[in-house]
Amino acid sequence: MRALVFQGAWDIGVEERPDPRPRPGEVLLEIVATGICGSDVHGYTGENGRRHPGQVMGHETVGRVAELGEGVSGPRAGTLVTVNPLVACGDCPACAADAQQSCPRRRVIGVAADISAAFAELMTAPAANVVPLPDTMPVEYGALVEPLAVGQHAARRGQVGPDDRVLVIGGGPIGQACVLAAQRCGAGKVLVSEPAGRRRTLNETLGALTANPTAADLPTACAELLGGPATVVLDAVGASATLADAFAASAFGARVVLVGMHEPRLDLSAYAISTEERTLIGSFCYSAADFRETAAWVAEAPAELAALIDGRVDMDGAAETFRRLGRGESEASKVLVFPHGLEAAR
Repeated sequence: MRALVFQGAWDIGVEERPDPRPRPGEVLLEIVATGICGSDVHGYTGENGRRHPGQVMGHETVGRVAELGEGVSGPRAGTLVTVNPLVACGDCPACAADAQQSCPRRRVIGVAADISAAFAELMTAPAANVVPLPDTMPVEYGALVEPLAVGQHAARRGQVGPDDRVLVIGGGPIGQACVLAAQRCGAGKVLVSEPAGRRRTLNETLGALTANPTAADLPTACAELLGGPATVVLDAVGASATLADAFAASAFGARVVLVGMHEPRLDLSAYAISTEERTLIGSFCYSAADFRETAAWVAEAPAELAALIDGRVDMDGAAETFRRLGRGESEASKVLVFPHGLEAAR
């Protein structure tokens, strides 16, 4: 098979790899499309240190079942599926509580270096992590399930409800997922803080209000556009500066959800948490239930999803796309790689 192989910082390209075979309990998939995640780009540039030479990355994917491993009864060959890349042990207290994201033995397909993942023509996955999708939906939407599930979990962690004034910091793919999730949780008004004009426009098509934090005072924007300081902040960037913005623009007692991971260490105001009784909440990935429910929503092909994919390349164009994304030369928000060619998008 052909696969996109990471060989070190700023070095990725197409190579021939042996076709994988499904082991007992696994499913072999023919990949249709895989989204380039911000974490993939940061791995490619060497920023996050979470990708390793020789690795085949990719965790936002959609494909079709090609073969079932021993002991697997379905889904049948040809079925359209997406893959929950979070592989948990299934035996610990967290797994028993349907909190697989907190499993101490969790592994993530596309992050774990020894798992050949979805930037390839073929990949294997545990049958339990394969989620069927209907052929009635646009096939490429299946690659959106994973990032949308991240937003869904973050909104749930923040207990977003109809009475909340919601601020989303960062208008990229995870910020967009947070907007849609907050709306699904009943939030009437969602404000997105995003410096890039193209991303602000995209979020506006999703029904969000927007503000440019480099040109406007964010607390003032919240007061004017939300009717008061935010009661929930979903920080989809995860930097010291954005966390400071979250505190400045939120009400006393607000819930601040940290879902972005731009910086591994953060400086924060302890007083903004303690004396104003805010709650700082971590959010990582999603539970299996979050993923399945998001997949069911995507399967309905809601109109909002049409705006989320703004780039498509085949395998041979992927290396240049990674380079442009890494250097900030591309304004694309979500680019999908089609290992078998762009005709697979139809």
